[in-house]
Amino acid sequence: MHSFQCILFLCIGIISNIRLYAVTAEMTKSKSLSADVGADTTTTLVYDYADYYSLNIINFSPCDSHGVNAFGKVFLPVLYSLVFILGVIGNGLVVCVLVKHRNHTNLTDICLLNLAVSDLLFILTLPFYAHYVVVSTWTFGDFMCRFSAVSHNTGFFSGIFFMVVMTLDRYTVIMHSLTVARYRTLRAGIAITIIVWMLSFSVSLPALTFTKVTNESSLLACSYTPDSYAWELYELLAPNILGLVIPLLVMVICYLRIIPTLVNMRTTKKHRVVKLIVSIIVAFFLFWTPYNISLVLKFLKDGKKMQSDECTLGGNLKLAVTVTETIAYTHCCLNPIIYAFVGQKFMKRAMQLLKDWVPWIPFPSRNDMSDSSYRKSSIMSRSSELTSTIIK
Repeated sequence: MHSFQCILFLCIGIISNIRLYAVTAEMTKSKSLSADVGADTTTTLVYDYADYYSLNIINFSPCDSHGVNAFGKVFLPVLYSLVFILGVIGNGLVVCVLVKHRNHTNLTDICLLNLAVSDLLFILTLPFYAHYVVVSTWTFGDFMCRFSAVSHNTGFFSGIFFMVVMTLDRYTVIMHSLTVARYRTLRAGIAITIIVWMLSFSVSLPALTFTKVTNESSLLACSYTPDSYAWELYELLAPNILGLVIPLLVMVICYLRIIPTLVNMRTTKKHRVVKLIVSIIVAFFLFWTPYNISLVLKFLKDGKKMQSDECTLGGNLKLAVTVTETIAYTHCCLNPIIYAFVGQKFMKRAMQLLKDWVPWIPFPSRNDMSDSSYRKSSIMSRSSELTSTIIK
């Protein structure tokens, strides 16, 4: 950018000297004519350079983001495609297993089912955005622009909220098992499901209202265009506060109180459960925190709150958002593994379902994974029941 400014000033100087030379030549010619006719005249030249120094150089030196855009066109579609495929397979299997065994559904299964549906709603919008990145224009119309935005946000927030519900449910079962057992009913699960989905949709309403198709440089863009700074600030604070800070605090506080109780229990599963709890917190923190930090820094940069080289900082932040966004989105692929597939009971049901679908693959036999054999091998004690609630 500095070299461009130097060239621009040099061009301005050359043009100024040419114009000054032309005016001077004209004056010289006029003086010669006056001398020839014997006229005694005096002319004073006053030239104003203020217009040149009042130029906004930034407007004439656009930042070159071709490299970041080219990287995004390759990186984002590939990662979006992988997230879409793995997410649909993993979460789809969770939905199929839980729906097939819906007669044995409890509050934990309801939360797992809704978490999988939330992840599916979230990742089903990724093909639209992948196509948008590749062709650099939105070709699906204003309705799909708004629908994709609200589905994307609703899936994101509902997934986070159901993770919080599962954390609180585990906490109450472990710490207050005798008092809350009668409240963990199917009716309570349905009521919690309705509340979470309504809350998630309400939080996502600004995306539905302010996201629209706009014409930018002869290309159609699907973008969030709020009509005030308050809604722009909301778009930043909602994912950070409701989607990261509060859920992370709830998980850390609840699990820090659960772990000592589990350690003191007489069960062979406690070490496995502690590792699972730690993996839940660490995965959530590592996958989502970099993305939220990148969004905050980009917001500060766009609001001129950070003093630095505009082009260098803008390019780095755009690249950071591109990379961390995709990493954060892959978390929905891990949810089936973290919350479902590590549980022995769910693994048994999933293997039975896959055995029925693809019988030529050598899965464990149905007898080895039957409900009766599973019940015989389980330890019917309070501690094992509680740990089964966590690793279910």
